[in-house]
Amino acid sequence: MKFSESWLRTFVDPDCTSDELAHALTMAGLEVENVELVAASFENVVVAEVLRVEKHPEADRLNICQVNIGTLTEEPLQIVCGATNVKTGIKVPCAMIGARLPGIEIKKAKLRGVLSSGMLCSARELGLCENADGLLILPDDAPVGQDFRNYYALNDKVFTLNLTPNRADCLGVYGVAREISAITDAVLLPLKMNPVSHEIPDMIAVQIAEPDACPLYYGRIMRGIDLNVDTPLWMRQRLERSGLRSINAVVDITNYVLLETGQPMHAFDLAKLDGAIQVRYAKAGEKIKLLNDTEIVLAPDMLVIADDSKPVALAGIMGGVESSVVSDTTDVFLECAFFKPDIITGKSFTLGFSSDSAHRFERGVDFAATGKVLEYATVLIQSVCGGKTGPAVETKYQLPERCPVTVRIDRVRRVLGVSLTVEQISEYFKRQQFIFSENGGIFCVTPPSYRFDLAIEEDFIEELARIHGYDSIQAQQPKTELSMLAAPEKKHTSSAIKQMLVMRDYQEVINYAFVDEFWEQDLLQNSTPIALKNPIASHMNVMRSSLIGGLISNLQFNLNRKQDRVRLFEMGGCFESDSTGNYRQLDKLAGLGYGNVHPEQWSESARIIDFFDMKADIEVLFHAREVSFQPGSHPAFHPGKSAKIIVEQNVAGWLGELHPRWQKKFDLPRPAILFELTLDSLLSKSLVNAKEMSKYPPVRRDIAVIVDHRIAVQSLLDVLRESKSEIVTEIALFDMYRGESIGENKKSLAFRVLLQDIEKTLTDEDIDTTMSGLLRVLEQKFDAVLRV
Repeated sequence: MKFSESWLRTFVDPDCTSDELAHALTMAGLEVENVELVAASFENVVVAEVLRVEKHPEADRLNICQVNIGTLTEEPLQIVCGATNVKTGIKVPCAMIGARLPGIEIKKAKLRGVLSSGMLCSARELGLCENADGLLILPDDAPVGQDFRNYYALNDKVFTLNLTPNRADCLGVYGVAREISAITDAVLLPLKMNPVSHEIPDMIAVQIAEPDACPLYYGRIMRGIDLNVDTPLWMRQRLERSGLRSINAVVDITNYVLLETGQPMHAFDLAKLDGAIQVRYAKAGEKIKLLNDTEIVLAPDMLVIADDSKPVALAGIMGGVESSVVSDTTDVFLECAFFKPDIITGKSFTLGFSSDSAHRFERGVDFAATGKVLEYATVLIQSVCGGKTGPAVETKYQLPERCPVTVRIDRVRRVLGVSLTVEQISEYFKRQQFIFSENGGIFCVTPPSYRFDLAIEEDFIEELARIHGYDSIQAQQPKTELSMLAAPEKKHTSSAIKQMLVMRDYQEVINYAFVDEFWEQDLLQNSTPIALKNPIASHMNVMRSSLIGGLISNLQFNLNRKQDRVRLFEMGGCFESDSTGNYRQLDKLAGLGYGNVHPEQWSESARIIDFFDMKADIEVLFHAREVSFQPGSHPAFHPGKSAKIIVEQNVAGWLGELHPRWQKKFDLPRPAILFELTLDSLLSKSLVNAKEMSKYPPVRRDIAVIVDHRIAVQSLLDVLRESKSEIVTEIALFDMYRGESIGENKKSLAFRVLLQDIEKTLTDEDIDTTMSGLLRVLEQKFDAVLRV
């Protein structure tokens, strides 16, 4: 919202500078976005009158003007002017010799042989606008010889406020003045809105078909107005400095009243109305061309102002072209109404444009002042355009209730941390013109009709803080007792899991939970992803059920920036729906490896990361817990290089190499290895069990067996570990061989077995007995043959 400072100070004039005033408003919650001068600095420019105009003898486009600048010179000045609108009798700004205008200094000069002693100015040359067609013509009553800056009020400043949606009461200059009065305790002059006596009996019937949408409507006929008059200069200046152009006197006045009071209103050409005024919802197929030249087809949820045959305005948003006030209008119907905010809210978004009226109605206007504003506008129109007024028509239904709110002084102290007295709180409420009573430190406050943002006790406490001044609330050190929370020994924290991956050379990424539907349906074979009703982008239209797609996208991003070794992980929420339509969130951890196992170095040859490197990282995450890997099929992974991750006999996730189809689809030079785990499976932690260390030396024995090539190594390890005796401390595979020497469809597996006893040194007999038992189990379970 923009307004001139001089306009504001006609209602309240605190003893402070413009900058101090801007700071006070900002600290009270009304952010001042900008304060700028109305015009650039210049001097020696006065109001002048053109006495005579003659054609330049040597130039067709130049005129020689005799100009009166009052008592500043005895004789008229001779000025050569090229403006097309210069003529005898007009009054214009005149820059005298020595004047410094934006980008130019005025000097005495000869133009085509004729002496020119100054310059007649346009608005552009004075820095008042960017474009101008000719001289700036001043009103006939402009005093000749007066300093132009003073006459045109160019020492003024324009304030631009960035208001929050809750402060609709400050969408008018008087509302801002009321706020400044409360902040600074300066005197607020009342806005005079006295009722007008009607001179003619003419009136139009008003029928409100939707009282829930429009509970209050005022209207009045005015006849015999003259639109050939100019809008007063002071009013035009205030409108222009608020960002509105002058149209005609009636429209200017309705705009002026909106900017001053915050109450939108509209004027209809009475001759273009057919019968009674109706406030109703639009009918199917109805159209209207609005004042912004936009023709729209009205939806059934759009409230309109209509006569007996057609809609004439989009209620609370904009009037129609067909019934607008134009230069030959003599009779008007003035409208001033209150529309419920929820009826107007969202319509600007639907239509694709907004308006000053919609901006105010959707936030709430002062319904108690609606009738007074109509009277105020009537007075202004009569004073400028003349005319006779009819009686005001009022149609009124149930208006919003202003329910009293209890404000406790103890609660104020607890919330603000400031001990405000009863007297201080009473003073602050009086400054804001609140109606209240107090009994025993408990206030009963009724919100005014222009404050839709005050509904609960905390709202009024915030008002007290604003008026008291946020700068006046001293910072206090918190006083509290802090204690460490017990860390459960059987649980990992998510941060600890992240730290383990960081120590394994991974880097964390965070992606949107909104993904492309393609990822879900093709990459993950999820035919029913959770669709978003209002996606922020076309490629982010469903909720993810897996973290894999985001990691692949991150990999592409890095490869495009010449990063050929990538280690990434993400921990985040994934979302699923069941057959009943219920949603659930699963927290998951996913990782990706690509490129060489280690960074390039002199001491080790380069090797591409594979399935087993990633498997080792997963085993570190589960530490001492029982984890195994079983072949499985996942739509995103290579069918022969993917496995289920089994933790304590439950499927915890997947590990695998990216499917060649997706490798080609995403244009990856080599395959990526990925894993994904449910976070819950990682959070459990096995407690460390202390046990006695043996003083006796360990013994190593190797055992190599030949088995069918289809038998999984993990199956043999599981059986060996279940069957081992107490003196066996470790069993691990260290070699695997396939070849003609051991037979077709066979493989040789060599296991390392470590044996150690706590109580004695093992004998050969103890060792041989144990190894024989292990071999016998393999022979019985897998038809294994000892390789010699």
